[in-house]
Amino acid sequence: MIEKPHHLPQRLGLLSATAADPFLTEDLLKGLRGHGGVDLAKAVDPLPKDDSRWEAEPLRELVEDAMHEFRDKRTEADGWLAPRLHAALRITRREAADRRLWNHLALAVAPDYVAWRHFPAPTSGGAESRISSARFKGALDRQCFSRLWWAAEMFRNGSEYAPVVAACANQDLIHSALRRDLIDHRPTAQALVRIMGRGIAGTGREIEGLMTAINAAGATLVYDVLAPDEPRDPEALRQWVAAAESAPPVPRHSLPVGPEEEPVPEESVVALTDYFADLFETAPVRGRTLQG
Repeated sequence: MIEKPHHLPQRLGLLSATAADPFLTEDLLKGLRGHGGVDLAKAVDPLPKDDSRWEAEPLRELVEDAMHEFRDKRTEADGWLAPRLHAALRITRREAADRRLWNHLALAVAPDYVAWRHFPAPTSGGAESRISSARFKGALDRQCFSRLWWAAEMFRNGSEYAPVVAACANQDLIHSALRRDLIDHRPTAQALVRIMGRGIAGTGREIEGLMTAINAAGATLVYDVLAPDEPRDPEALRQWVAAAESAPPVPRHSLPVGPEEEPVPEESVVALTDYFADLFETAPVRGRTLQG
């Protein structure tokens, strides 16, 4: 597996998809050899130097700790890293929507982590294993780091990250949920975590079937009426972002604390969880035969 770059940037930057392409070499995607980093630095657009949020070292330390802690169980690193990445990289949704930021983090700061986390298992047919380039520069629900940050943003319950850990324990849930705008309804996100906790839907087919049913029902049922919620407080987020410079390092052995927003109303979560459980009974799950 590749080693970390010889030249690590001190700060995050913006790396366009076009500028990233020359560094997505076959050796990198095959996990054989990375790049030195010097040439890549020349293609990066800088971020404001007076903003401490763009320091790369705290993120580099996080991924190294994740690789050490989960060296024998790579997929479990997601649930550990997602809340800590979100808490360490205090950015707005608008900033998080800029793929250039994630391209730089993946290719300049931690390409070895991307390779470690997403190198596929050998195939039975003997075909050569290869990392998907989308893990370095791809859609926000596929790219190695953006998917974790957005999972934490969507599944946190106010300042609490515990639901994020539960959500990240199921890769199918994260992939399916982040592709749908419906997940931005906070009670829906929390209800999905409760559904997983009940063991009602766990496989990829079951989750996809449930999400399809939820989307279809949402066309005729307004979830805001069934499970009302208070909108996220923009001031709480602004204060949390502004406090980044004085924030301590994110804890390794306990969960960090997110923006001081009000949690989702419990009665809304309960109502939607029960509704989704009933909805799953007739959800279009491929390969399942409905009784009755």
